[in-house]
Amino acid sequence: MNDESQNKTGTPTPEELREQVERTRDELGQTVEALAAKADIKAQAKERTAAVKEQAAEKTAVVREQAAEKAAVASGQIREKTEQAAQLVKDRTPDAVLEKTAQAAAQVRESAAQARRYAAEKTPDPLLEKADRAATAARANRTPLIAGGALLVAFLLIRRSRGRNR
Repeated sequence: MNDESQNKTGTPTPEELREQVERTRDELGQTVEALAAKADIKAQAKERTAAVKEQAAEKTAVVREQAAEKAAVASGQIREKTEQAAQLVKDRTPDAVLEKTAQAAAQVRESAAQARRYAAEKTPDPLLEKADRAATAARANRTPLIAGGALLVAFLLIRRSRGRNR
């Protein structure tokens, strides 16, 4: 209190006392609210959890972006090195080998065509009709056949891995 807020005897007036009590109540109310907030551990935990989630999301986004950039760079480098290696092999392969390879590929294609024609000529018509019906049925029921094949492969892989573990 200052000198103006006191009367001549040095005691505060009733009005001044009311104002002082009101200020004290306001301060006390603010102090109680602050203490209540500090005591509310559940609310603090929620705030902290939200802050940690936000930080994690930001860090995840940054890491994903960096990983995508690094993957793009690595992919480009691999593609470039593969092209260089292919060109190097092509450059170092003698022309005679390239020609023989082309001739061998042509011979293999011709032999496969002959084998296909021979098989078609020698296969009885009823067997061809059954094979055609089976192929049509397989095309119509691709999903169950693929699922069955996947199950068979999984079974064989499990059986094989168990055989190695013994």
